[in-house]
Amino acid sequence: MSVSRHSPLRSVAAHAVLLTYTLIALFPVFVIVINAFKSRKAIFAHPLALPNAETLDWVGFKTVLKQGDFFQYFLNSMTVTVGSLFFVLLFGAMAAFALSEYRFKGNTMVGLYLALGIMIPIRLGTVAILQLMVASGLVNTLTALVLVYTAQGLPLAVFILSEFMRQVSDDLKNAGRIDGLSEYRIFFRLVLPLIRPAMATVAVFTMIPIWNDLWFPLILAPAESTKTITLGSQVFIGQFVTDWNAVLAALSLAILPVLVLYLIFSRQLIRGITAGAVK
Repeated sequence: MSVSRHSPLRSVAAHAVLLTYTLIALFPVFVIVINAFKSRKAIFAHPLALPNAETLDWVGFKTVLKQGDFFQYFLNSMTVTVGSLFFVLLFGAMAAFALSEYRFKGNTMVGLYLALGIMIPIRLGTVAILQLMVASGLVNTLTALVLVYTAQGLPLAVFILSEFMRQVSDDLKNAGRIDGLSEYRIFFRLVLPLIRPAMATVAVFTMIPIWNDLWFPLILAPAESTKTITLGSQVFIGQFVTDWNAVLAALSLAILPVLVLYLIFSRQLIRGITAGAVK
């Protein structure tokens, strides 16, 4: 009786905590979006009020689309993000398959070495990375960003995917080998389709830091032709005057790809996060 009496209370408390956290997390996004559609005076006078007939103003979006090379910045961010995600998922899945499927000398050490990439921020090596890119002639290229973000995302991808790889049935893989499938076909045809939730989870967790990053675009690709959308938004921030309408409009538009990605992969993401919770 005590279990049935307290279970609804625990459920309500858990949902209340999750709802509160969700509201806190979404509050900054809400403030950015509603103020992007208001005049400068309304932004400072009533920042939490919804836009109405008197305060509605599209000047921020007009400024972004006319003055800044927004579409170029957006295309650069999409190119870097998609390219980095492709290599992170491909190489991360292949490395995870090798570590989980094959037993070789140093297997554990390789896993620990990759785990260091999660614990040690890649920004600590910014000077060495910049020197390497200068020596390679890759400064002010999108390739430099793709290489850095791929290296940044691989440790977490290998760590997550290797755990899912171990849950794939050995009988299924052995049956494929008996049928004459190569290791590459077993990997691409049998294993990858079974770990799609994990791949979606890695994609979301990898994309958001890449899309929002300002550090490496500022250091490695600050040229006008290679600016990302996050760095490009800084053109509206001046030393003495800041065009807040344009800044908020640019940030609102920058939120769209992350939102679309979540809506597409939300079901796979939830399955990937909760997988293993119930044995």
